[in-house]
Amino acid sequence: MKSSTKDKAEGNLHQVKGKIKETGGKAVGNKDLEKEGKGENVKGKVQEKAGDVKKVAGK
Repeated sequence: MKSSTKDKAEGNLHQVKGKIKETGGKAVGNKDLEKEGKGENVKGKVQEKAGDVKKVAGK
């Protein structure tokens, strides 16, 4: 698997996990879990964009 494709796939996975944690944290009133989910979601978005950049750069 190309590096750019791997980054995009892992980025999507982090976004999904982050959204689940964020939603779960909101549902049970756990602010720490909610913050952790938001952070993981952002990390996933950054990683996905890095994959886009690699793809454009041809790596």
